[in-house]
Amino acid sequence: MATSAHTPPVAPVPAELDAAMLRRAFGAYPTGVVAVGALRGTEPVGFAASSFVSISLEPPMVAVSVARTSATWPRLAEASVLGLSVLSHGQGTLCRRLASRDGDRFEGVAWRATPEGAVLIEDAALWLTARVSAVYDGGDHEIVLLELLTAELFSGVEPLVFHTSQFRELIPHG
Repeated sequence: MATSAHTPPVAPVPAELDAAMLRRAFGAYPTGVVAVGALRGTEPVGFAASSFVSISLEPPMVAVSVARTSATWPRLAEASVLGLSVLSHGQGTLCRRLASRDGDRFEGVAWRATPEGAVLIEDAALWLTARVSAVYDGGDHEIVLLELLTAELFSGVEPLVFHTSQFRELIPHG
């Protein structure tokens, strides 16, 4: 194995990583926003999550992180099928409503339910349906591994991008 005579400098590690600093640091990484929803009885229940990631093509899997303090996740965790809607550019107000702890999150929202009870948001960039495969400890969050059942991509619909606590527009490069 080859070795290098040059050792790159090591950045100092802060003695403490406080929540405010970490929130700003993690906000430097742009993400999409996903609405997760299902019917509970006849009413839609859901929330917005920016901690969403593809995991596997074979089998098709994604993951979402959910705060342990969420009052909504326990209501969704038992659903047989969840809807995941990748929100589109222009749905920032809707995203903030779905992330709110107060009020009717679905008031005035165009949505549809699948026969299995997954809730999907109209005008999204992508619809997925999934079932919970596993839940893992993620510190102050739970990491929910989801097995994908269906996918419907809406070509030409730009996704909502969240970066530094603001919604942004994608601009093609080159």
